[in-house]
Amino acid sequence: MQDLIEQERFELEALDRLNSGRFLRSLIFGGGTMLRLCHGLDRFSVDLDFWLVPRQEAQSLFCALQSYLSQYYVLKYAADKFHTLLFELRSPVFPRSLKIEIRKEVKRIQTEQSIAFSPSSTKQVLLRTVSLRDMMSSKIAAFLDRGEIRDAFDMEFLVKKGVYPDAGQEIAVEIARRLDALTPRDYSVKLGSLLPAEIRTYYRQRNFVILKAAIQKSLIKLN
Repeated sequence: MQDLIEQERFELEALDRLNSGRFLRSLIFGGGTMLRLCHGLDRFSVDLDFWLVPRQEAQSLFCALQSYLSQYYVLKYAADKFHTLLFELRSPVFPRSLKIEIRKEVKRIQTEQSIAFSPSSTKQVLLRTVSLRDMMSSKIAAFLDRGEIRDAFDMEFLVKKGVYPDAGQEIAVEIARRLDALTPRDYSVKLGSLLPAEIRTYYRQRNFVILKAAIQKSLIKLN
């Protein structure tokens, strides 16, 4: 767990440097790390995920970021791919490398101004983030695409925040089916490794009772 705490410090340091280099003007922060650092998600997340703002030119941003980040970190990997810009940073100060993924797709999403912070870091960063409503849509799509338990965990967190799934009957049924298909290993290993010890037992015993209730409620409304 200590290496995840250190990773969170790494994330805040990288965000702070991106802010100092004025790169955050071109980016919208999303994903599980955004939910943790800006909204208090109670699981760790190890990557930084962004969307490009509209009319931002991806290739020029890639070249500028590659040059800038290499001043502070070892770039283990940097690639301008068809759908994304990818960077993997290594620092002698932190035990893990840090991946930054920037999606080139321009999506019509609502954004908010948020502050990224952590009790484990002295840094705070003001930045533009994906709205919680659009994060729910993104997490539903991710869960249906890859079936990872961390996406279900994030969906339940959003339900606790008052953001409910807005999906048709077919999608709601598929979410419920995939939740029921999650295995004990998903809970104990995949999810447990990202959770503080005090809430691991709850999820092993209760699964996603709050999320399942929200899905069931949406199905009743649709019928």
